[in-house]
Amino acid sequence: MNWYENAVMYHIYPLGFCGAPKCNEGGEPVNRLEKVLDWIPHLKELGVDAVYFGPVFESVEHGYDTTDYRVIDRRLGTNEMFAHICDELHKNGIRVILDGVFNHCGSFNKWMDRERIYEGEEDYEPGAYVSADSPYRSYFRFFKEGPENWPYNANYDGWWGHDTLPKLNY
Repeated sequence: MNWYENAVMYHIYPLGFCGAPKCNEGGEPVNRLEKVLDWIPHLKELGVDAVYFGPVFESVEHGYDTTDYRVIDRRLGTNEMFAHICDELHKNGIRVILDGVFNHCGSFNKWMDRERIYEGEEDYEPGAYVSADSPYRSYFRFFKEGPENWPYNANYDGWWGHDTLPKLNY
């Protein structure tokens, strides 16, 4: 039998749990997720075997619109702080599971090239783009190709039709 078959899981949606601002407006990280450390005695009392964290990676709004899979969302804290939390949970016999969203990303992800960093154009209308020069162009699936369709509109597959959540071409 695997450990998880009879495990007690505790789900935390970090942005809500920590009272983080709705929108990520940049700035310095704020270690809000440290709040979890105060909950460890309660988790142990409940017999929790694993904490399942909802999205923790850098995003623009709700966490499922990931912009960087290598960085903890600045509204929650830093990578170092999150590693410390994981260490403390592990020391207390509690495993950590991350909700990684890997079938889509956010439209502000560098792969989507919303700011046209690979094209270098000065005048453009904000929107979701993947420029012809982007090394990440093949990461997405498009409905149509051509100057009238791409990259100047959102003619790519979005998760459940949302153009702010472009599906990856896996």
